[in-house]
Amino acid sequence: MLVEWARAGEDVSADLTPALEAFTRDVQSAEIRTMLSGELDRKNAIVTIHPGAGGTESQDWAEMLMRMYLRWTERRGFGREVLDLQPGDEAGIKSATMLVTGDYAYGLLTAEAGVHRLVRISPFDQAARRHTSFASLYVWPELADDIDIEIDEKDLRIDTFRSSGAGGQHVNVTDSAVRLTHLPTGIVVSCQNERSQHKNRASAMKVLKSRLYDIKLKEQQAKMSQLGGEKKEIAFGSQIRSYVMAPYQMIKDHRTKFQVGDVNRVLDGDLDDFIKAYLLKKAMGKLEAATPDED
Repeated sequence: MLVEWARAGEDVSADLTPALEAFTRDVQSAEIRTMLSGELDRKNAIVTIHPGAGGTESQDWAEMLMRMYLRWTERRGFGREVLDLQPGDEAGIKSATMLVTGDYAYGLLTAEAGVHRLVRISPFDQAARRHTSFASLYVWPELADDIDIEIDEKDLRIDTFRSSGAGGQHVNVTDSAVRLTHLPTGIVVSCQNERSQHKNRASAMKVLKSRLYDIKLKEQQAKMSQLGGEKKEIAFGSQIRSYVMAPYQMIKDHRTKFQVGDVNRVLDGDLDDFIKAYLLKKAMGKLEAATPDED
């Protein structure tokens, strides 16, 4: 009889575990939403990733970051679309622009805007030396169609070119990719994910409008807003977070001091604890200036 009771208890426990985990996730999601009360927080997000100086090393790190955020969107059930991707010369990427769609995508991803630093044994160094690489992530809210941002055609330079994939392989034999240069601000936006030049131009215009809206808001505020993340030099001393893979393993956020030792888990998209720590500190007014330590 005792054995049967024990087995019954195990069955009940097994049934309750998934429900408890789901309940915990719901509570955490509700807690995060209470910290995202900004006018734009619920909007979709436009994300760009750029490598810092360092050639192949930084370009490879930029691609690792892109993969991390794509995996994070999968975990949260967000939609994502790569609007533009410029492959690196040997490995990695020179730039990437993505649209992330879902409730609070922008509010959550603002916690990630900034410079990210990687320390590892380089796979591109025959002497297997330790290298430090940097890449930046900027975030803008996707604007609704009814928000009026006027762009004069004479202020635009429009270039078309062939979309290309990794290794220089053409993914389209026509000049369907579009690059827009906004002459007054110097902003450059490109899009090549569609086979239609018309669709690529429409996507590029959407990104350009979001970036111009960001500038417009900043001009209206006495203190610079952080809609796109503070634009710092992509180098040591400006990073918001360090990812150390050698000589030990640790990821540390320099603004919140939150850190974990499982680097691979985070690079696989498990970012919610870092985002929650940032939003909580921000809500409490206790964000610290980034003061990274040498590794």
